[in-house]
Amino acid sequence: MQSRIMEQAAVSLERTIGERVRELRIEQALTLDDLAARSGVSRAMISRVERGEASPTAQLLAKLCSALGTTLSALFASTSENASPIARRAEQRLWRDPESGYVRRSVSPEGLGSSVDIVEVEFPPRARVVFERQPADRGITQHLWLFSGRLELTIESGPQVLEAGDCLFMGLEEAHVFHNPYDEPAHYAVILCRTKV
Repeated sequence: MQSRIMEQAAVSLERTIGERVRELRIEQALTLDDLAARSGVSRAMISRVERGEASPTAQLLAKLCSALGTTLSALFASTSENASPIARRAEQRLWRDPESGYVRRSVSPEGLGSSVDIVEVEFPPRARVVFERQPADRGITQHLWLFSGRLELTIESGPQVLEAGDCLFMGLEEAHVFHNPYDEPAHYAVILCRTKV
């Protein structure tokens, strides 16, 4: 029963993501071909994402977000006008990357216009995610604060191994690789800031 509820929530979120990608594309007067050229994602895949027929990976969504001038947090956020200053845990949006299995929870209250987003992540053992350099994300920064486990990050300044309690600051536009070669999951928070530094 619980797995069926999670599957339905995942399908609902994929539809929401697809609708949001389409809305942003249309707001910016971009055709599917325009967005494909900007993002490096094929026109066919963008069309499938917009229709809620694909389970896009974190890397693919990062490319689309960069091309559309948004973040994953903003893409996942509800566009409801009933914004609340509190986000109850039971109502926070969960998303699982179909490739690596990492689970991303949108912790921040949505729709308040804050320049800061807080995300909680459970990163499975032996999982690996690669984010390519995205120059359009210049000015967006992030802190990664590791609560438990260990995590290897490769960023442009070199490799970093994070232990529980460590916090790493980096620009979102940098190419980076998240890797957990260990036997236990890594549990961490990402604090994103869209204010230029």
